[in-house]
Amino acid sequence: MSSSGLDIAELSDSERSALETYTTVTGQEPSEAIPLLRRCQWNVQIAISKFFDGEGPDPVEEARAVLDNTPPPRSNRQTQNLMRDDLRAQLAPTIRAADPALRVVTQPEEQPVYRPPLLLALLFTPVNLLYRFIREFEEEYGTNSLGFLENGYNMVLEKAHQDLKFLLVVLLAPEHDDTNGWVRDTLLSREVVEFVNDPQNDVLIWGGNVQDSEAYQVANSLRCTKFPFAAAIVHTPNVSSTAMSVVTRISGTTSPPEFVEKLRSAISQYKEPLERIGASRAEQQASRSLREQQDSAYERSLAIDRERARQRREAEAARQREEQEAAERQAAEEKRIHDQDQWKRWRVQTIPDEPGPEVKDAVRISIRLPSGERVIRKFGPDADIEELYAFVECYDILQESQERDTDVEKPSGFEHEYQFRLVSPMPRTVHEIDAGRSIRDQIGRGGNVLVEPIDEESDEEEEDA
Repeated sequence: MSSSGLDIAELSDSERSALETYTTVTGQEPSEAIPLLRRCQWNVQIAISKFFDGEGPDPVEEARAVLDNTPPPRSNRQTQNLMRDDLRAQLAPTIRAADPALRVVTQPEEQPVYRPPLLLALLFTPVNLLYRFIREFEEEYGTNSLGFLENGYNMVLEKAHQDLKFLLVVLLAPEHDDTNGWVRDTLLSREVVEFVNDPQNDVLIWGGNVQDSEAYQVANSLRCTKFPFAAAIVHTPNVSSTAMSVVTRISGTTSPPEFVEKLRSAISQYKEPLERIGASRAEQQASRSLREQQDSAYERSLAIDRERARQRREAEAARQREEQEAAERQAAEEKRIHDQDQWKRWRVQTIPDEPGPEVKDAVRISIRLPSGERVIRKFGPDADIEELYAFVECYDILQESQERDTDVEKPSGFEHEYQFRLVSPMPRTVHEIDAGRSIRDQIGRGGNVLVEPIDEESDEEEEDA
């Protein structure tokens, strides 16, 4: 025997299966789980919802209490006697203040917040509950054209607010005696279905089974005490910019004409304010779209101006770089020419004079300059080949004056390079300056040499060949 006084072996197979599923999800002891499952008539879904959301008064029992004129169970939730409301409605003016439609909270504030595992949260979301309600509704009453929304109540309430539509909330208590007849004869009647589906009426429909936790909370929020129950909710701008209010309640059994007439009356009363809000929203949206287009055009124009300015800056920077590089190249070339001239004047100082007739073994060289001029000169037998190169390089300086400067210094940091080569024509022999041999060793006692300017591109082609 368990602590609850019930032997688990006495349970039926379906009850044991429900108990096992419930305890697996909640972790509750069987002694505590069995009484709750009994109160939920062994409906695992309802029991799990009550375990996580907290138990409250049963709206079905409260409705039965109203019908039987017996006091309902005491609760901290406020209830409403719709019979008294109907009487007040008859005595009140035609247009009366609408009651606010609050969003539901599925867990009382005083109850500790429970964070279910992700898998459990996915299994028992309001969307799944609504899908189950729609599936069970179609299994019971057949396929219909009402088009219940599958979103949770709060989401549907927000959608009705955003779209400026009427939200028709239908709450059913399957155990109520009038539920089946009212659904078949009124809710699914051709007159009601056509009215709800008429696009001009702007009606969204949401339904729920009060045995499910969300629909149960919605029933308490809308102060439902009599079944079947339907309520029309709409945005009421005269209350606040975000207010959603219950503009009509339809409780108990009603005929299709009565049902449609109550909806039509509520819709006609609040249709014009909604249209004004819609027109205002459309105007605001048009103004917003116009501003966005203007801002977008301004941003595009600004981007084009920025790009053009960037291109101008880059072009100016490139021009300045080119001018600077050209100036640097010109300065470098002018310095090279100056250093070259200074080097030749310095080198002229060290070129020895031509040997006289007394030097019997002097080397006689016939030099053919690039200008075509031929120069004949003698060099000492031991003179280095570089001396012949220096003579050719400084020939123009030697021609300017017979008197040589003696105080010219070698330019600092300047590395002189000969831009020509000396070649004997037959057979063709290039007398390299870096061979390190004397004139006599390379040319002999005399000979002819040609001055060939060095062409770097021609040299590269010869090397490639």
